[in-house]
Amino acid sequence: MVVWTAVLVREMADGEVVRLSLGDPLVDDHLRLVRARARPNTWLAVAYDLKVFFAVVNKSPVQVTSGDVFDFISHQRGSGDVVVVRLADGEHGLAARTIKRRLSSVAGFYGYLMTREDLAVTKCPVPRGLPTRRPSQRRSSELTALVRTPRTLPRVLAPAEVSALLAALRCERDRAMIAAMLLAGLRRCEVLGLRLRDVRPGERRLFIAEGKGGHQRLVSVSPVFFQALGRYLETERPQPCTKGRLFVSLAGPRRGQPLSAAGVDDLLSTACRRAELTRRVSCHQLRHTCFTRLREAGMPLEAIQAQAGHRSVETTRVYLHLADGWVANEYWKALEQIDVDLEGHQSPTDPANTP
Repeated sequence: MVVWTAVLVREMADGEVVRLSLGDPLVDDHLRLVRARARPNTWLAVAYDLKVFFAVVNKSPVQVTSGDVFDFISHQRGSGDVVVVRLADGEHGLAARTIKRRLSSVAGFYGYLMTREDLAVTKCPVPRGLPTRRPSQRRSSELTALVRTPRTLPRVLAPAEVSALLAALRCERDRAMIAAMLLAGLRRCEVLGLRLRDVRPGERRLFIAEGKGGHQRLVSVSPVFFQALGRYLETERPQPCTKGRLFVSLAGPRRGQPLSAAGVDDLLSTACRRAELTRRVSCHQLRHTCFTRLREAGMPLEAIQAQAGHRSVETTRVYLHLADGWVANEYWKALEQIDVDLEGHQSPTDPANTP
């Protein structure tokens, strides 16, 4: 019997979300806690993940079992009557990373319930993993991942695609935002979080006050960005603007208000169609393209880590694999030395030395 229907309700003020509700007191209490201790994007993502989970499970939080979690995983992978097609590769079902993130949000919610002394919730329904295939040879603590997430390389834009995309942009605001992602590697949320006071043209740098995880940093940016930004501020940016956000809407009922993530995605999609690009392009692909080209140009991995705002250099190592030209050059240089060494150790009776 359905006892609760999860419906995500957003309350807005001054163009920003100030409250999220799913209609259940326990879930809403958890969302208030998430808002107090996490970044806005994390808050929104957790709310949506819980909404999807409970919409599929159709139970109150205290009634959910591990069996419901397994059914949810099957549902998200597109089994049964549910058909989900990924835009990235055309395959059925949601990506494993998406499912794993949603399960993490659910596990976090039940971790919150387990810490409350006024509730009888003592166990998280999301299993930590699955037993390995050989029970006689495993230790009791040895588990495999509940959802396997293969390590895949991010897709980057070719130089011709970058040129076509830049030529398709119609206003200086859009050129400045795309340049920030494509030439400095900023995340979409970091671009939208920029304020006028964060711009340091004399240093050719930007202060990122709202980075991922709340971490701040200074990043260098190409003069191309500052040239487009200057023209945008001089000729396009309406006055007055709310809250000092750098990039705002230029027309319509939201004129002068901060630009939204959906607005950035729409302008990028429109530019891609105008440029006649055959594949879908995301803001994060622009970021990946930036760091791949910097690695190919010889920028040290530690410098790319600082520019990207990665907490671990292991995250940055993916650009070693994306920078195909750099890896190939290093391989052939090493192989030439190996060939020289092998030639120096060839036996006089080796047929290769026989005239």
